[in-house]
Amino acid sequence: MPETYQDGNALAGPLSDVFAFDITATVAICSACGRRDQVATLRVYGGEPGVVARCPGCDSIVLRYARTPAGHWLDLRGAVSLHAPADPTPESTQARS
Repeated sequence: MPETYQDGNALAGPLSDVFAFDITATVAICSACGRRDQVATLRVYGGEPGVVARCPGCDSIVLRYARTPAGHWLDLRGAVSLHAPADPTPESTQARS
């Protein structure tokens, strides 16, 4: 029986408690296969109290996240890096107009 999963957009809610930006728009690099893609493309399994996100290329675990009464737990051992593009400030947007 195949496992069911959601795409990486399922991480937007839980990880908004940890990051001040939209985590699903960041680019993650899988430490197992080197795939580079938006977090939104990860396959997310689980629910409360935690989730596991797997690489859609090789099925390796890229990140784990759990929220417990003791706090937030984030394990990124499966990611070489996360890259969040710079957000333009309102002032810099006006300067370009």
